[in-house]
Parts: sequence; structure tokens; C-alpha cells
Amino acid sequence: MVRDSITVERFYTDQSGPLQLKLVAGAGGLKRIIREPTVNRPGLVLAGFTRYFANKRVQVIGNAEATFLKSLTPELRQKRYETFFSYKIPCIVYSRNLQPDSLLIKTAEAADVPVFVCPFITMKFINLATLSLEMLFAPRGTEIGSMVDILGVGVIIRGESGIGKSETVLALIDRGYSLVSDDITRVTLIDGREIVGTSAELTRNHMEVRGIGIINVAAMFGVKSIRQEKRVDLIVALKQWEEVPDVDRLGMEEEFVKILGVDIPHITIPVRPGRDLARLIEVAAFQTKLKQTGYNAAKELNERLISQMAGNNRL
Repeated sequence: MVRDSITVERFYTDQSGPLQLKLVAGAGGLKRIIREPTVNRPGLVLAGFTRYFANKRVQVIGNAEATFLKSLTPELRQKRYETFFSYKIPCIVYSRNLQPDSLLIKTAEAADVPVFVCPFITMKFINLATLSLEMLFAPRGTEIGSMVDILGVGVIIRGESGIGKSETVLALIDRGYSLVSDDITRVTLIDGREIVGTSAELTRNHMEVRGIGIINVAAMFGVKSIRQEKRVDLIVALKQWEEVPDVDRLGMEEEFVKILGVDIPHITIPVRPGRDLARLIEVAAFQTKLKQTGYNAAKELNERLISQMAGNNRL
């Protein structure tokens, strides 16, 4: 599990478009670290109350804070700025295209604290920035395997090189399902409970097919054949038939593998010539979807058998 340090520069680079951020001061402090994935309105600190100041967060100054600062005398405003910038705050964002006064600009430059301006109203910026920061802070990892969206079920297909993963994924795409990633799937933990898979930006839409080379899936099968990201619901491992001596023929025992600390259902499908792997994985995805609704065919049959045996014993 990987959790990178989130710098102001990374936040700015990733979100300058969606949040329409404009850097107006403190470029020398872009390497500062954002330590908490949320934002703070520093009105109390600017008013002189510094206890419980959430200084590890992005600081947002809205209309209320800006109006209050304008009401202060230059001497008192400078004193409040000195107190404010004495903390290791990551950066400041002015909402509503409000412009910081020259004294704040001067103090921010001296302290190397980046100052941004954005056009959104304060609450909208807070909501968008909080979501963005939560995504940036989310634990990440990498899984070896291709991922396909099968009727809303995200399936990662694992297997040794040459076992037929690419051919199976191609067959699934040809049936109308969507490719999420090829060979390597990047996974992210969302809200501490869901794993979302995606592909590297550079290789998105592309697949490597042995004997053919690199193909552009979107160009060949249409844009509907590509899914940018999908929740991981099932892991399918393809193994040679002789390597799987004990196969669960009833499906009573459920197996799981952990990805970023979350249990994901896992099944193993034995491979040998003549088996339609795409169809088997498709059925496994359908079965997973039914189990998510609370229906388990194996358990239902087992209960019927037990009920019938109990009835015969009473005769």
C-alpha cells in the first residue's frame, strides 16, 4: 500500500483545471506538504483565537474572512498575519475571485506560503477541494492482471504469461463488455471500504496481444469498449488444469484475497484446451452479481437437500 506525501505543487498541478486555481504569490513554497485531506476556514485565527487551529490543512478565505480583514487597522492586520503565517500552513486559497491585499501578499512571499485565487463560491470550493484531496490521499497500489467491466461487475483476471488472458479479455470485449486496464491495474482505496481499479494514463485504451502487438481497443471496438475506472468486485485466477488438484465443484466455500486491506471475492478457473474461458468468467461475474443481491445458488441447493433428507428421515 502506497500513500505519497501530497505537496501543494501536486495539488495545484492536478486540480488547477477543475478548481480553476491561479497562483498569485508564494511560488517558492510549492513543495510544502498538505498533511490532512480537507480544508479549513481560518476566521478564528485571524480574529486572534489560535487554539485548535487546523494548520495542516489548505486554508480557505471567503467573503466573511476577507471582509473582516478589511475592517482591521493596518497595524492589527499585520499582527494577525504574522500570527497566521507563524504556523506551517500548506497554502491559502481565496474564493469568489477575491484578491488578497498587498500586506498579505508581502507576508506570504516572505514566509514562502503559496496563495491561490479561484472563482467558485466558498462552499462549492470546499466541497470540490475536499473530494479532490480525499482522492489524492487515498491509499494506492498495483495489481498484476487485466480488468474488465462485465455488466457492472469489475473483474481482475490474473494468470501466468501465455495462459490466455489477452485472448479471454478480447473475447469479453467482443461480447460488449468494457476494458478497464491491460496487464497492470492501478487500485485505490475509497472511503476505506471500496477498491477502484483503473489503468495508467499512458496505456489507457491499449492492449498487448501476443503475436499481433499493441492494439487500440477504443479505435477497434468503439468507445463503449473502454471504462476509465471501476470498482473491483471479483478476482479470477487462471491456472493450468494440472496445477489445480482440488476444485470446489459446488461453490460452497468462498475465497477472498486482500487488496489494500479489503477482502475481494476470489475464484480459480482451471485452464485446458477447449474451455471457453470468456464464458466461464462471464458466468462467474453473473454469479458474483447475484451474491451481491443476497442469492447463492449453492447454498439454496444445499438447504433443499438438507430439507429433503430431514423429511425422508421422518418417514
